[in-house]
Amino acid sequence: MENQIQATGRRKRAIARVKLVLGQGVITVNKKPIEEYFPRPQLQQIVRQPLEATQSGGRFDIIVKAEGGGVTGQAGAVRHGIARALVEMDGSFKETLRKHGFLTRDPREKESKKYGRKRARKRFQFSKR
Repeated sequence: MENQIQATGRRKRAIARVKLVLGQGVITVNKKPIEEYFPRPQLQQIVRQPLEATQSGGRFDIIVKAEGGGVTGQAGAVRHGIARALVEMDGSFKETLRKHGFLTRDPREKESKKYGRKRARKRFQFSKR
């Protein structure tokens, strides 16, 4: 395929490789339609946010390969990847997407577990006697 733009989006442990091709606005995630891969409407809305912000929903077909993390992290990663690809396609979108915060990689990660503890911060029950 010629004239396709590729970008990578990340959130938590999820990574999404996004391809943007001129088309009718079909979004495919891991070879499934978006409605099948992200059944919750909130997640579909998260994925479509950069397209709505730039009014370019029906202009591009989007092919995504998402891996790692959970569904929410993957939806955030797809959103990040789409925003990056749109900027690569048309630099005039950068200001709008930056203002909405779609180009910033969410830096929050799971804190690692500490020894002598149940999780990162949770302690075992304290017994005085």
